[in-house]
Amino acid sequence: MPELPEVETTRRGLAPHLLGRRVQRLTIRQLQLRWPIAAGLREHLPGQQLEQIERRAKYLLVHTRAGSALLHLGMSGSLRVLPEATPAGAHDHVDWHLDSGQVLRYTDPRRFGCQLWQNPGQVHALLAGLGPEPLSDAFDGDYLWQRSRGRRSGVKLFLMDQKIVVGVGNIYAAEALFAAGIHPARAAGKVSLARYRALADAVRQILNYAIDRGGTTLRDFISPDGLPGYFEQELFVYGRAGEACKRCATPVRSIALGQRSTFFCPRCQR
Repeated sequence: MPELPEVETTRRGLAPHLLGRRVQRLTIRQLQLRWPIAAGLREHLPGQQLEQIERRAKYLLVHTRAGSALLHLGMSGSLRVLPEATPAGAHDHVDWHLDSGQVLRYTDPRRFGCQLWQNPGQVHALLAGLGPEPLSDAFDGDYLWQRSRGRRSGVKLFLMDQKIVVGVGNIYAAEALFAAGIHPARAAGKVSLARYRALADAVRQILNYAIDRGGTTLRDFISPDGLPGYFEQELFVYGRAGEACKRCATPVRSIALGQRSTFFCPRCQR
């Protein structure tokens, strides 16, 4: 599933091709994604100029004067800008026809993504109650420590709670906890302030690195056969169960937390 750096890479890659352009019409080949494509989007987006593209958590918000399109890539979705005459494939569900002669094409084999609508001055229900962005000033170790007091669940589950902080998915939570030397199953309320400060710094560094790599390896958002330029992951523990820890050579272990595989080094993480 695309995580925060991939979504941010998508935002940055698409912005030069979309900002200032006007949506002339929509072609919808499949109305039913995770939810039906919003009536508000179908009614209000055509004719609008695209003024801003914002990321909130793993969602993209494309702002116009009439409101905002709320997009999510789901587990397998992608967005590309293509020449309007590019033939559509079996999983190419939605085209936004732009006044540039190109289309913004949404492709999603599993149809777990969405294209919804947010009216001006409102916050969509999917965005309400979300925690701060991990790269914002509102997120730091002191904030994590305060929110964690009294919590018995594992610190990894705490870090992945979207009401605590958005966009830190399974991969990045595992890697940040390794960088901070914290065992993922340790009770969130038992982690010290100093260690939360180290964890917040690790989250920022890892996400920024991933975003930078995404930017420098951005392959294509404009060719018919291009794939989004997601970064090439360089992982220390995630998906490496049984392999030697890159820091101490102890075999990386895997356990289940919250019904998801969790990877860690039993020597480096306490």
